[in-house]
Amino acid sequence: MYHLLRQIAKTGIKTEAPAHADAALRVAEQRLRTGILGLFGGSLAIRAVDAGSCNGCELEIHMLNNPYYNLEGLGIRFVASPRHADLLLVTGPVSRNMEAALKRTYDATPEPKLVVAVGDCGCTGGVFGESYASCGRIANVIPVDVAVPGCPPTPVALMQGILTAISSGVPR
Repeated sequence: MYHLLRQIAKTGIKTEAPAHADAALRVAEQRLRTGILGLFGGSLAIRAVDAGSCNGCELEIHMLNNPYYNLEGLGIRFVASPRHADLLLVTGPVSRNMEAALKRTYDATPEPKLVVAVGDCGCTGGVFGESYASCGRIANVIPVDVAVPGCPPTPVALMQGILTAISSGVPR
């Protein structure tokens, strides 16, 4: 418990940090709309999957939909079904109870598909690691294209991870 409280005190509140305006981001936004999202028919659909997290990463993911970050303005939206998704945004260490569900979700996502592991728990297993109740990191269960570390990662880091996954080329 002491370790978690120390980490919370060190990290602070992530969603209230102002984003820095950058002219290069506006250019990247135009390039993204015209070129990269053309691979996905003009928009990218994301299915967020909680594989056993503490919900810290989910709070930051929800911040992507507010007017401040405006992910939907880039043509990127969240969907309720993996059958409509192009990208899986997976959080948390994979609990043994979610292992089969995560594999089914991955299999239900149509090709081409991308997977982004979110948070320290999703990238490395975090403080939970591998045990009788946890499979550990997401890459132990399904293939991962991009890892976004942080506990929790900032919304800007999440956006960078999503854009890195898109720009890394045509997915598997």
